[in-house]
Amino acid sequence: MAIDQDFALDRPLLKRRFERAAATYDEVAVLAREVGRRMDERLDYIRVQPKRVLDLGCGTGADLEMLGKRFPTAQRVGADLALPMLARARGERGLFDRLRAFGRTQRSEFACTDAAALPFARASMSLVWSNLMLNWLSDPLPALKEIHRVLEVDGMLMFSTFGPDTLRELRAVLPTKGGERVHRFIDMHDLGDALVQAGFTDPVMDMEMVTMTYSSVDELLRDLRLAGCANASTARPRGLSGRTGWAGARRALEALRRDGRLPASFEVVQGHAWKAQPKTTEDGRSVIRFQPKPGGR
Repeated sequence: MAIDQDFALDRPLLKRRFERAAATYDEVAVLAREVGRRMDERLDYIRVQPKRVLDLGCGTGADLEMLGKRFPTAQRVGADLALPMLARARGERGLFDRLRAFGRTQRSEFACTDAAALPFARASMSLVWSNLMLNWLSDPLPALKEIHRVLEVDGMLMFSTFGPDTLRELRAVLPTKGGERVHRFIDMHDLGDALVQAGFTDPVMDMEMVTMTYSSVDELLRDLRLAGCANASTARPRGLSGRTGWAGARRALEALRRDGRLPASFEVVQGHAWKAQPKTTEDGRSVIRFQPKPGGR
């Protein structure tokens, strides 16, 4: 798997930023909600009736509400690295649970956890849903292995993430002196390799470019900051690049303005994969299955 070994994200910094962004995340999470809606549409064509659903990287819980509407009898679990995000999910989305308390909808449960060390039993989930979480991992493989572990046989992972062309306009014009100012994103093909290495079968992925527009560079940077999505690369610059560098970046971005708006591209990768019946046990022994004869006892 060709994951860039020179690239790493500052995990404690990410945690602090998402904790701080909990109060403002819903205000600016337009793209995450749209990607979640598109993921939900895909479930129209996939026959699955999960008993227990894990929303990994649930943030403030918008997707949990959507999953509850689609799978009203399924138990839902929201997991996130940032405890304040979960607090908002419990408070705001809890209203959804109470309004449907007399129906058949299950209440949501929550866990504050790292994706690479899930506190759930083996084969305890039927569906793992992850909307724009994998792109916050330096290497997705440990998390994918954990997801595979907690899924039951024939369970499904449905996910979205950002690809390398995300924020390409910003990356192209920002000064590079002192380090990278837009962190890198994993290529779809490398992610596919990681899925197979983690034990998943039949991964299906596709990519589309989504363009958001902003009135100014400051508005784009503000939205990224309020969502907790500022650069967290360990190779990020620790200081300012000077007026000349920023002035040049602003001029280059202004040249891209169309119909009064500045574009920002996001390469959105969506996909799903399945946990198949294992061919060997964990200690390497072959699994032999006996099928009854037709008409036999």
